[in-house]
Amino acid sequence: MIDWSGYIGLILQGALVTLQLTVLGSALAVVMAFVAGLARVSRFMAVRALATTYIEFFRGTSIFVQLFWVYFVLPFAGITLTPLQAGVLALGLNVGAYGAEVVRGAVKAIGREQREACIALNLTRSQAMRHIILPQALPLMLPTFCNNAIELLKGTAVVSLISLTDMTFQAQVVRAQTGNTLIPFTVILVLYFLMSWVISRSMRWLERRMTRGLDGVRV
Repeated sequence: MIDWSGYIGLILQGALVTLQLTVLGSALAVVMAFVAGLARVSRFMAVRALATTYIEFFRGTSIFVQLFWVYFVLPFAGITLTPLQAGVLALGLNVGAYGAEVVRGAVKAIGREQREACIALNLTRSQAMRHIILPQALPLMLPTFCNNAIELLKGTAVVSLISLTDMTFQAQVVRAQTGNTLIPFTVILVLYFLMSWVISRSMRWLERRMTRGLDGVRV
C-alpha cells in the first residue's frame, strides 16, 4: 500500500508554486498589456512600431522557445534568472502581448462622440484617456483578460521543463516514484480546474462591480 498523504502534500507544494507563477505572471502581463496596448494607439509612429514589434514577436513565437531562451540564452548575455523568475518573465511577456490587443481594441471601441466630448471639455489627450476613455474601456477588457489569466495559469505547466517544481513537475515526480499515473494527474487536473474557477468568479465579480450604476458601458 502506498501512503498517498505525503505525495499529495508534495503536489500541493507544487500548487503553491503554480499559484505564485500565475499571480506574478498575470501582474506582469497586465502591465505589458496596457503599456503596449496604449502604445499601439499613440500618435507617434516610432512608439506604435515598437509596440507592434513586441506584440507580433511574442504572439508569433512558441512559449516553449521563449522560456528556454530566457532561461538558457540570457545567461550568455550576463543575465542569469532563477527558474521562477524565468517562468514569470516568459509567461508575462507572452500573455501580455495578447492582452495588448485587448486593450487596443477596447480603447478603439469607445465611440467617437466620447472623444469629441473630451475635446469640447478642453481635456488633454492624457486626461481624456485617464478620466473618460479607460474607465469605459476597462469593463470591455475584463472578459478577455479573464480568458488570458486562465490561459496563463494553464501555461505554467511549461515551467516544469526547466525543473521548476510546479504541480505538474511534482505530479511527474510522484508518478515516477509510485508508478501510478491516475492519482497524481487527476489531482492536478482538479487543482487546475479549481484555480481556473476562482479566476473566473473573481473576474465576473470585478466586472459587475465596475459596471454597477452605469447601466452597462456607454460607447
